[in-house]
Amino acid sequence: MFRTAVQLAKKGPQPNPFNAKYLGLLQADGGSAKYYKINEIDSKYHHLPFSIRVLLESAVRNCDEFDVTSKTVENIFDWKTNCTKGIEIPFKPARVVLQDFTGVPCVVDLAAMRDATKRLGGDPRRINPQIPVNLVVDHSVQVDCAGVADAVEKNQDMEMYRNHERFEFLKWGSKAFDNLLIVPPGSGIVHQVNLEYLARVVFNHDGVLYPDSVVGTDSHTTMINGLGVVGWGVGGIEAEAGMLGQSLSMVLPQVVGYKFTGKLPEGCTATDLVLTVVKNLRKLGVVGKFVEFYGPGVDALSLADRATLANMAPEYGATTGYFPIDGETINYLKNTSRSIEHVGRIENYAKAVGLFRTGEERIEYSQHLELDLSTVVPCVAGPKRPHDNVALSDLSKDFTACMSAKSGFKGFGIPEAEHSKKVKYTVNGQEATMEHGSVVIASITSCTNTSNPNVLVAAGLVAKKALEKGLKVPPGIKTSLSPGSHVVTKYLENSGLQKSFDALGFQATGYGCMTCIGNSGEIAPEVSKCITDNNFVAAAVLSGNRNFEARIHPLTAANYLASPPLVVAFALAGRTNIDFTKEPIANGVYLRDIWPTNEEIAAVVNQYVTPDLFKEVYAHITTMNEKWNELKVEEGEFYKWDPKSTYIHNPPYFDGMTKTPPGLRSIENAACLAVFGDSITTDHISPAGNIAKDSPAAKFLKEHGVERKDFNTYGSRRGNDEIMVRGTFANTRLGNRLVGEGQTGPYTVYHPNGEKMFIFDAAMKYQADNVPTVILAGKEYGSGSSRDWAAKGPFLQGVKAVVAESFERIHRSNLVGMGIVPLQFKEGENAQTLGLTGKEKFSIDFSGELRPRQDIVVKYDNGKSFTAILRIDTEMEVKYVENGGILNYVLRTKIE
Repeated sequence: MFRTAVQLAKKGPQPNPFNAKYLGLLQADGGSAKYYKINEIDSKYHHLPFSIRVLLESAVRNCDEFDVTSKTVENIFDWKTNCTKGIEIPFKPARVVLQDFTGVPCVVDLAAMRDATKRLGGDPRRINPQIPVNLVVDHSVQVDCAGVADAVEKNQDMEMYRNHERFEFLKWGSKAFDNLLIVPPGSGIVHQVNLEYLARVVFNHDGVLYPDSVVGTDSHTTMINGLGVVGWGVGGIEAEAGMLGQSLSMVLPQVVGYKFTGKLPEGCTATDLVLTVVKNLRKLGVVGKFVEFYGPGVDALSLADRATLANMAPEYGATTGYFPIDGETINYLKNTSRSIEHVGRIENYAKAVGLFRTGEERIEYSQHLELDLSTVVPCVAGPKRPHDNVALSDLSKDFTACMSAKSGFKGFGIPEAEHSKKVKYTVNGQEATMEHGSVVIASITSCTNTSNPNVLVAAGLVAKKALEKGLKVPPGIKTSLSPGSHVVTKYLENSGLQKSFDALGFQATGYGCMTCIGNSGEIAPEVSKCITDNNFVAAAVLSGNRNFEARIHPLTAANYLASPPLVVAFALAGRTNIDFTKEPIANGVYLRDIWPTNEEIAAVVNQYVTPDLFKEVYAHITTMNEKWNELKVEEGEFYKWDPKSTYIHNPPYFDGMTKTPPGLRSIENAACLAVFGDSITTDHISPAGNIAKDSPAAKFLKEHGVERKDFNTYGSRRGNDEIMVRGTFANTRLGNRLVGEGQTGPYTVYHPNGEKMFIFDAAMKYQADNVPTVILAGKEYGSGSSRDWAAKGPFLQGVKAVVAESFERIHRSNLVGMGIVPLQFKEGENAQTLGLTGKEKFSIDFSGELRPRQDIVVKYDNGKSFTAILRIDTEMEVKYVENGGILNYVLRTKIE
């Protein structure tokens, strides 16, 4: 059936072998277009998961017997047999989506690659996106101002002031590179804009129809899975390779079929459902797998509900959380004002190739899980991880248990004698009371929920009913609302619900991720002082997707994820140690007294969330920010680097690069830079949040004439490697066992003299002495957001290898992409069982031929050794590390 054509790869690209027999015609967009009849190639197709069918179509369409071969297609058709074998397949996404924190370094790297290509004698014009790339500026805005009518304007003004260098650079990039669309600041959250506007669902490019697929430099790119688009988060370096026409190497994934039955009970929201799903899938274990939702319960979920579930795939550990195209998809596309021709194309194509879910399919999944939606109960997640689900009725009891428990994921280590401590203080001229569990930040924020009209309307109705009952938010709580798009503002204003939000202090603060990524801004100084003076476990409650330590705000030790209506309820109650099922919020008013019915919510949504709102907003999406329009930039093929800039800097990745790959060098007598425990996240590794005043990055900025008030955040300075390398491992909650058990902060011990110092300073000393470094870690190393700087930073600090018990998917890939070798301890072994303290010197021999996932011997202390698994998972990844990283590999292909 399939040609044996793997050897043809050595002869260069060949004609697509599927063109002759499987290329057909279909009516689309007022004419006819070609498409690949993938459902006719093999009868196995009809048992494949929908998400695998999309990967298959990409392989068939791009088959050139060079990069993508007939064997790739055959392997995908035999998915059920091959998905457990670690078989590598190449994948070419249809497009790339970026947010500005991760997108700026991508454009910086492209500009640097152009310079390097010119230096090495290549054609700089080949460094150009080959597929559509959309960059949405949504991570720069902060909640500097909250609780006032003009908060949006003030915060956007501050955003433009702080980030004008970055924005000017991005505007240059939008003109210098083809296929790069910039959605300006103040437009919305990338994933919601992607869902409501950018997503094609089905492409018609040069007269060929094919499924939309996307990779993005944000782990929550998965939100688009709710719209029937296969997509996931990748590191910025992988995204750049995809932009430049390279296939992304991936292991053919297992697919977990998650069957839904029933429907959500009255009083439950999509947020409650997703937090339940996160808990269940984390328990099952789905890291590196696709999850595909099916069953009659799916029909009971709106598209926005599905998007909420898809968004949090990183929290349950999956690569995707996929909902196939079906009737609800078509309805949503119509409701968001997509053209009749576009919607018709999508439906006709999806039905023609078997990508349209009918509910009658007989799909074979790797694993099965089932959930009766009627069993879901209101819940939150926390206090430190998104998969620590707590039923709302158990929260008070759970919080008390966390108070006494030893410091950790579910503990604060507060002596029982201090649990009932309360302190009165004055804030903004009003008397307030603080205790352990007091809420100091309440924020409706993040793409997870602000894309969902049902939960936002529910929150507005809770606010409205609370006002009618005479409730108000206690003083000292910073309240904010960050709509995901201007459509949200329009339906909240048109329905009158925004007035209720305003009256409780939930004025709109900006159109971006804001609090969920740590851009929560400062809390009142009186509140900060009361927390620090009394060692209170203060709380933040947000409708986001991440609540890792020190992420939301340095002073909120407890952080809970909750639905938007519950965020309002917690703000009104002023504390998290409350049982809403038994205790009144205030003044004898219970949560049930102000909670809206599903019928009330639906009535508002049906009346005010209309297609004309989407049409009105997105008709001017790229020009609606006047200050962006006023930015003046000098156009040109090459960027004119300003050596004085502390925002944009030409990175050193290509310094000294030659046309010939250097190969992977063995590691000799490496020092250990850090020894970490379990669940070290990219929030711990990557520079994020505010720049501490006494940190190495602060020292650098001061030396370059930057005042403290203008430090801005690490995220805003991601385009400057000199700042970012100094902020790597700078998290105040980081626990490095070299420093001592229980001690936290950005420190290590410099082994030659035993001195405690910043990790950055020690890394620079090792580099000056030509001493390579390694890191030892526990389980789930690198979990969290898809931050490329969590790999770039260690690379620039001189880290050559990371030895861990397990890796998060994206971060492992990012390490490989920067040429850092990930090694995994054998099952049942770790640094503790092997007696490793981190004071040893390590040597690793890479002189032989590298093979994916081979055993590697790690030697230490004059003859001792252990065997680890090389977590370079594919042959293509071998090429990356042999070239010194994925960017170096791509660059060499462009100058051949």
